[in-house]
Amino acid sequence: MSRGRSHFSAISLFAGCGGSDIGLRSAGIEPIWSNEINESACQIFERVTGMSTMNPGDIRRISGFPKADIVAGCYPCQGYSQGGRRNNGDKINFLYQEFDRVVRRVRPLAFIAENVDGMRFAHNRQLLTNQLVRYRLAGYRVTWKVLDAKDYGLAQDRRRLFIAGIRSAEGLTYKFPKPTHGKGAGRRPFYTLRSAIWHMRHAPDGSYDPEPLHWYYLSRNRRRTWAQQATCIVAHWRHVGLHPDSPPLKKLGPDKWEFTRLGRSRRFSYLECAALQGFSDPAAFDVCSVKLRFRAIGNAVPPPLFEAVAKALVDQLQSRG
Repeated sequence: MSRGRSHFSAISLFAGCGGSDIGLRSAGIEPIWSNEINESACQIFERVTGMSTMNPGDIRRISGFPKADIVAGCYPCQGYSQGGRRNNGDKINFLYQEFDRVVRRVRPLAFIAENVDGMRFAHNRQLLTNQLVRYRLAGYRVTWKVLDAKDYGLAQDRRRLFIAGIRSAEGLTYKFPKPTHGKGAGRRPFYTLRSAIWHMRHAPDGSYDPEPLHWYYLSRNRRRTWAQQATCIVAHWRHVGLHPDSPPLKKLGPDKWEFTRLGRSRRFSYLECAALQGFSDPAAFDVCSVKLRFRAIGNAVPPPLFEAVAKALVDQLQSRG
């Protein structure tokens, strides 16, 4: 790789339906090889991304990888998520070891990893420390930060932890991009639900979970107004946020909310969830069952957020003497 060129190549691990790959390409980094184990996510990947780089299968059984400038990955770590059931001993929480293996095998110029923000809390911190130590021992200057998607132009309150490393020999320490939206000099206003999905509010039948809103769903306030950002888009279609056209909620007591008036209420459609994640063509997810579309969308990294992180890396690599 020559210094100062405008495009870099990348290997994309735990690629899901392609959120990270879209973000990489938008930032001037071309994915040349991608991997994902989930069959439905692989089916969606090519249609959503327009790329033919997917190599499906269990990363633990793959030993050969192409050379690339960047290794990117959003390895799962549900045991440390702040939502849903947690199991800190689940083997899925240690797939970062596979990411580390690929980094050591490929020896890229830099890497970017994304994960749940719950990893930063004291009771989970050992897992984060283990990753940082591994990547530093592999020969990288490593830094991490929690970013919120709404600070980078998405109508969604979604906090995720990013780890970035640049090969130590380069003498650079990665600096995360500054927020572009919200309060502060030079920032644009937060992007709102009205701006993002107002035109999609008449959701077609079959595009959302029509089941009754059960007691667990109403144990928290999942509704945001049109002038706000959505709560975090999740993978389970029964738990996605309440559409802004639904009646407002009021709190009755601990973990108990109810509607303030009668009226039609519904969850977000998968089309709205895809738009809130920053996918430019939500209809492209029409590949597998609706339930699996929700799973792929909720598990994805928002492309614009990954683009912001990747573009900062490109700028810093290109600024080298």
